[in-house]
Amino acid sequence: MFADFFRLRWLGRAPLDRLFWRDMILVGTGINVASSAAALVLLGSKLPLGLVLAVHFAPVPYNVFLIVAVWRTAEKSDGAKASLMMLGSALWLIATVVV
Repeated sequence: MFADFFRLRWLGRAPLDRLFWRDMILVGTGINVASSAAALVLLGSKLPLGLVLAVHFAPVPYNVFLIVAVWRTAEKSDGAKASLMMLGSALWLIATVVV
């Protein structure tokens, strides 16, 4: 079941709306916020900067996976909505890496 989650998204078979809104915007953003909060706690505890940065950037591979999944799925759909979701996912990735 866990492998199916990633396989369906990697192959572009997950519904685009679910992939963009639930998986990326809701869950992905939540993971990023939790990771950033944990990194701030570690920083406040005066732990090594390398550990703080590792925790802060830990979700980046998952974020890249999500954006690739959105793009693969959107490429199979035509229309402005798919194009906007591709643009939105790129902006989301930039925001999650910078913030």
